[in-house]
Amino acid sequence: MPLVNNKVGDDCTLGTDKALVDGKAQVDSLIKVVACYRHLASCVGGCTDSLQLRDELRQTREKALKLSVSICNHLTSHLRNKSLPEGQRKEMELLWVAFSSSLELLHVDMCKVFNISDIFSLANTDALVQTGLQGGGSEVAARALSLPDLNLAPNPTLPAGLESQERSTMEQEISQMDHMIDDMEMKVNVMRWMVESHGSQHAEVLSSSDSASLALLSVDEEQPGHQPPCQRSHIHVLVLLFAVVLVAATLSVCIIFFT
Repeated sequence: MPLVNNKVGDDCTLGTDKALVDGKAQVDSLIKVVACYRHLASCVGGCTDSLQLRDELRQTREKALKLSVSICNHLTSHLRNKSLPEGQRKEMELLWVAFSSSLELLHVDMCKVFNISDIFSLANTDALVQTGLQGGGSEVAARALSLPDLNLAPNPTLPAGLESQERSTMEQEISQMDHMIDDMEMKVNVMRWMVESHGSQHAEVLSSSDSASLALLSVDEEQPGHQPPCQRSHIHVLVLLFAVVLVAATLSVCIIFFT
């Protein structure tokens, strides 16, 4: 009877599972960093815009780009593997959709910061829009970057040529991201509209409040005699108007007979 060695298959499965777990962890980290960058980007040009904010944006952007390169190489190498099992391929495709969507959001925010920072220069803080917001960006950025505290710029004054240097760096990074997105589409052909979410994550989309609303709707459908609140309010208004007309008619009759 021939002996079957399953060790190679088991090792391959374990390696793929580990790659899937690593990919999920990296994509989750990227989503948090992109959300942090979007929060910070909304403050550019406002009253909270400062050298500290620009430094937080730079550190967050560098972290996001570093994660993006690592995730791109990780997912591309596995999705191009023809021997990848079907179930794990679907999981990798879900990660690919989440990654590419986050990358596009990051690209949009980087372009927005690039354009707005050109309009609102830190050399003229009087031109900043008074939005009424106050602080809070450093803590959000530190949590997203998994740091106890950010290494903020020690000098509060604006160094000469810093903004032009920062714009040049951002322009290169935006160009790098454009090239990355094009390269991803060339190497991996994943149709986003063909990828469906499944499992517990798909079930969590419906919140408790949504469930309660659906339950109320189902009760209304099952009870045809039950009147909605809007219809009851209309009835109350009609009764009140009828009572007012009746009182007015009674007063008119009384005035006619007693005069």
